[in-house]
Formats: sequence, structure tokens, C-alpha cells
Amino acid sequence: MQIAHINGANIHYCQSTVIDKPVIVFVNSLGSDFRLWDNVVDILKDDFHIIRYDKRGHGLSDIGNVPYSIELLADDLAALLEYLTIDKAIICGISVGGMIGQYLAASKPELVNALVLCNTAPKIGNEEFWQQRLEAIDKNGLLAISDSILLRWFSAQFKASKLHQLEGWRNMLSRTTKEGYMATSVAIKNANLHDKTKTIIQPTLCIGGDEDLSTPADLVEEMSRLIKGSHFKVIKNAGHLPCIEQPDILADHMIKFFKENNLV
Repeated sequence: MQIAHINGANIHYCQSTVIDKPVIVFVNSLGSDFRLWDNVVDILKDDFHIIRYDKRGHGLSDIGNVPYSIELLADDLAALLEYLTIDKAIICGISVGGMIGQYLAASKPELVNALVLCNTAPKIGNEEFWQQRLEAIDKNGLLAISDSILLRWFSAQFKASKLHQLEGWRNMLSRTTKEGYMATSVAIKNANLHDKTKTIIQPTLCIGGDEDLSTPADLVEEMSRLIKGSHFKVIKNAGHLPCIEQPDILADHMIKFFKENNLV
């Protein structure tokens, strides 16, 4: 187990033993830990120095002081890079992880070589949606609303044919701390990154899933139009988490993007 004490919290991370290759940092979604990326990492592990971590309030990382902001979560990522003496990295973030990537790339561009923004947007959901979710979790806990969350996470085919895997992801979700999940939800609720996202200058790949009910592909495409020169791709038969449902296709898009931009 690798733990970095940064910004007043213990952050759980792992990094590959390949250290003489381009660096990619993977940033997770709400309600998940860094195992989310296992299948993508298996494809990329020989050609990249890969870093994954559990953002505060998730996995084995501390909860820290609540509530959170996207700025705080991006500062955690910047501090982790400094802790690991990484000067610059490709940031691959999904959902709130993509919001963290947007904020870091805009605020500290010297740290970011390129961005892969999966199933994310400058603004996710509205006040009413997040307030209702926060009240439901506060009253009944995460497990009680897990069906509605999993409905938004996965495609119809996955939900029908991968029942055992579905229950495994439900376990990951429901074992996220209530405090950490709610604090991160507040960060998403309060964030509107449009002005920052428009200033991103790094090569950027934007990925959507054709069955994503949380950040529909049209919303991801709108984000892509804000970022000059960015590329937009839709992955079929994928909901909010293509790294789980379609890791081969996601990795293929990433590799092609990296080669086109001389990042490998």
C-alpha cells in the first residue's frame, strides 16, 4: 500500500514499475476507487508510467475536511504529482475526475501534457438533481439509492448480461464513505467550469458513451467545442463508465490520440 500525506489528508495511490515512459494519471468517478481503471491499465501498462489514486473520501484515502470543491480536489492532484516528483503528466479523468482534469489543466497548465476527458462536462447536473440525491443519501445511505446510480452508470446490455459484475460495482459504490460521497457531490453541484474549460490549451480527447444517462454524449460534445482543437469520440454500447464496459475501445482511442499528438 502506498500512501502520500498531502494537503492534510492521506491519499492512497499506486504507480507502475515502468518509469521511463510517458506519465498518465487516472482520476476516478464519484463513488469508485482506482480499480475502476484496471482493464485499461492492463492494456497500457507496458508503454506508460501509470499513476492511479483514490481521491479524498474514496477508497482507502482519508475523508479530510468537508465539504469539498473541485479546486481542492485539483490541488490534491497537483500535490500528488509534486510528491511523486512528476513534472508533467497526461491526465485521464472520468466524470468528476474529468472536472478535476479540466480545472488542473486550466489553472496549472505547466503540469499537464494532454487531457483525456471521459464522460464529463464543465457542469454536471443541476441544483435540484444534486440536492435530491444529497437528501436521499443523508436519510437512507448509498445502498438505498444504488439502483438509480447503477442505472445511470451502465448500458442496457451490461445490466442484462453482467449481473455478477454489476453487484461487484454496487459493492464498491455502497462502501464509499457517506461523508466522502456527499462532500464530492457538493463539489460537483457547486462547480461550473465553462470559463476555465474555454482556456484549456493542451491536446484534448473527449469521450462520451452512447448510453450515458449522467453525462450524455451531446453534453460531452458541447464541452469538446469549448476546447480549441479537441477531438470528440463516442463509444457505442457504453454508459457512464466505458473504462469498465469497453476498455479495449477506450484504450485504442487513447493510443491513437497520443500518437497523433506525438505523446508517445
